[in-house]
Amino acid sequence: QVQLVESGGGLVRPGGSLNLSCVRSGSIFSFYSMGWYRQAPGKQRELVATITSGGDTNYADSVKGRFTISRDNAKNTVSLQMNNLKPEDTAVYYCNAKRVPGSPGYWGQGTQVTVSS
Repeated sequence: QVQLVESGGGLVRPGGSLNLSCVRSGSIFSFYSMGWYRQAPGKQRELVATITSGGDTNYADSVKGRFTISRDNAKNTVSLQMNNLKPEDTAVYYCNAKRVPGSPGYWGQGTQVTVSS
């Protein structure tokens, strides 16, 4: 059973930083990609950033230049460094892992990020 456990969310003032981490366990197979999605109240879940096992990254336009995704394949972890946070970044952030491109993959339970003064 694949498990994804996120950590690092919290409350931060606008302009502040947070680092989210996700640890994957329960599978001996390699995963094509890992990434982060978010869902704000009343909105659909949206992609934030993804990274493949080869290191290729993809970011939502709204976070380019502010967020950085990284991956440690040996430790089965993916991290999201979030800088210059804005109130519109407030959401529940979910970790995702896909074995196959385009598949729904596996999801973590989510971690709340709140940006407010």
